[in-house]
Amino acid sequence: MQLRQLEYLVALARERHFVRAAAACYVSQPSLSAAIRRLEHELNVPIVRRGRRYEGLTPEGEVVLAWAHRMLAERDALRQELAALRDGITGTLRLGVVPTALPAATLLTTPFCDRHPHARVSIESLSSADITHGLTEFELDAAMTYLDDDTMGGLRTLPLYEERYMLLTPVDGPLGGAPMAAWSQAAALPLCLLNSRMRNRRIIDECFAADGAAATPAIESDTVAGLYAHLPGGRWSSVISHAWLHMFGVPDGMRVVPLEGPAHGPRVGLVTGPDDPPSVLAAALLAVAREAGVREALDALLRTYLDRHDH
Repeated sequence: MQLRQLEYLVALARERHFVRAAAACYVSQPSLSAAIRRLEHELNVPIVRRGRRYEGLTPEGEVVLAWAHRMLAERDALRQELAALRDGITGTLRLGVVPTALPAATLLTTPFCDRHPHARVSIESLSSADITHGLTEFELDAAMTYLDDDTMGGLRTLPLYEERYMLLTPVDGPLGGAPMAAWSQAAALPLCLLNSRMRNRRIIDECFAADGAAATPAIESDTVAGLYAHLPGGRWSSVISHAWLHMFGVPDGMRVVPLEGPAHGPRVGLVTGPDDPPSVLAAALLAVAREAGVREALDALLRTYLDRHDH
């Protein structure tokens, strides 16, 4: 068995097409097909369900694929560890981030790059489900995501902060001078919120419902940037996570108003894959995260915006 055969199998499972998989591996389609047939012969099991075209993997093939991911990840980890001994940490850290945590990602990635100047970071905005898949299939080194999730079993987690929800509203609006607002009061405002496919929105809807209200936003966005783009001008209000202040701040003419209810929302943390010990890159990011003080930095930032209005 050769690692190259395993690479071909992983590419085929990803592309679900022999020609595309061969192109991704820079080989001819007959060469890729022959290598996978040799792998089947060596393991004495059928791996690919074949018809006139690719039809998926057999049950045995799914087992082989899982081992292929693990073995290729171990190979990459070995290379990274040897390179780190020789040149310091190099390579590309593959980081998945749920969209609502992206504004806070620089609190980890910037100190990581400062500490390891020869390493690079590739950030991908992904759903919680895609992050879990990417970690278990060794397609990601680490991720920033919600930790209160049943799919986190077997993964290494490090809490970073708890979301704190604030009303962002025009200073001259109905709640612009309020020291605190109820969720039911916020629901009555002209709102711009994330759409219902986003977990953050579903959590916020639960908070509205707990106060006997339902939000009917006039504008919905699938990105935090899209939401913030509508806030300047004094027409719209929104419910934000305090972590978003790190990137976007408070637009002119608006202020942050605390919302009544639990002081903290769900936990956001750094998650690494099931490999033990973690890869060199993942271990390096974990070390940075333990010292970064993300929770304290975000809480201090929120206090500056709250104190600015009080004074």
